[in-house]
Amino acid sequence: MGRLSLQFVGAMTQDEKKFFRDLGARVAELRKEQGVTQQQLAELLEVSQQSVAAYEVGRLRIAVSVLPRLAKVLGVSVEALIGEAEKPARRGPTPKLQQQMERISQLPKAKQRFVMQVLESVLAQANR
Repeated sequence: MGRLSLQFVGAMTQDEKKFFRDLGARVAELRKEQGVTQQQLAELLEVSQQSVAAYEVGRLRIAVSVLPRLAKVLGVSVEALIGEAEKPARRGPTPKLQQQMERISQLPKAKQRFVMQVLESVLAQANR
C-alpha cells in the first residue's frame, strides 16, 4: 500500500473539528492502552509518526478508508473508535471479561502468551 494522503483539519465546521479531536483522543488512549508507540502505529498504518501525532490531537483528518485497519490494530470496532454506541448482540452490556478477552485476542502472539502466563500464575495461586 502506498502512503496515505494528508488531510489537514482546515475548512471544517466546529462539529467536524470536535469529531476529529475526540477521535484523535480515543486513538491516543487506545494506543497507549495497547502499549503501542506512535511510531509502531504509524508503521502499521503506513503513515509517518508525525501523521499519527497529528491524528491524536485532531490536527489531521483520519481517512475513512483507514478506520477499519486502525480499529483492528487498536482492538475495537469502528463504531467504538468513532464514538458511536454499539448495539449489544444480546440484552445487557457485554461482560467486562469478554471485552478483555476480545482485546487480548487482538494482541501480537508474544503478548498473548505473556498474558496467558500471568493468568495461569494468578489462577494457580488462587487454587492453593
